[in-house]
Amino acid sequence: MSSTNQRDVDPRATATDVLRWNAGSATEAPDWVACEEPLEIRVRGESVAITMRTPGHDEELALGFLLSEGVITGAGDVLEVAHCQQGEAALHGNVLNVFLSPQVEVDLTKLKRNVYASSSCGLCGKASIESVQCLFEPLTVREQLISVETVLSMPGQMREVQQTFEKTGGLHAAGLFDATGKLLALREDVGRHNAVDKVLGHALASGRLPLEECALMVSGRASFEILQKALAGRVGMICAVSAPSSLAVEFARENGQTLVGFLRGDTFNVYSHPQRLAGLNS
Repeated sequence: MSSTNQRDVDPRATATDVLRWNAGSATEAPDWVACEEPLEIRVRGESVAITMRTPGHDEELALGFLLSEGVITGAGDVLEVAHCQQGEAALHGNVLNVFLSPQVEVDLTKLKRNVYASSSCGLCGKASIESVQCLFEPLTVREQLISVETVLSMPGQMREVQQTFEKTGGLHAAGLFDATGKLLALREDVGRHNAVDKVLGHALASGRLPLEECALMVSGRASFEILQKALAGRVGMICAVSAPSSLAVEFARENGQTLVGFLRGDTFNVYSHPQRLAGLNS
């Protein structure tokens, strides 16, 4: 299955090819995924955070971050916000320098420590963009481990046990399924990444790792961070109710993960390595 992998004039979306399953048959079709790229924020030349974002309004993002961290209190604290002009990351506009007024006092060591401790994604607070590169070996793609029927059953099983979501309507959920479709664990959290961390922590504590024959399902979209966390647990298939980002698709393809998105009712899209799905006739 080939990918167009070309960015249109809109920097927030990327074109790609998907295998679309609909009511018993699969067809290849073009689709769009939201762009996701890392943004490294530097203060006085030192990297203080990396966040995964859709490109656009980066300066506002950096200022809002520093405001929420108590580094600045107003526009007068900032002399300039500018994209870095050196290095490979600079070619993609993914490094932003914030120049503060000399009167602004900031403990950068404490700032970086606080950002790491409060991060919900595990990426913020890393020292450089290079540090978010894959830390684990890619998976070996195995064939026909999980059936289409099993995948289609996952959303309903999750909703049946999402007790807190039924009460609040405001929580994300992550569920871990074995190859037969048995729900092994489900965790809810206000943060998508926190819910995934809890499921992986449960699997680790239960001695279930690695999870190459399992599927992880998330109630929202599939982001780069979720794919990276899943790879740490050696999860072979990641399914999402919503859309994946462009970086998530790229990551899954490069690391041998099967990525399923828009899993709703009797439909879903396969963005990478469909070999793991049994009964997927294209």
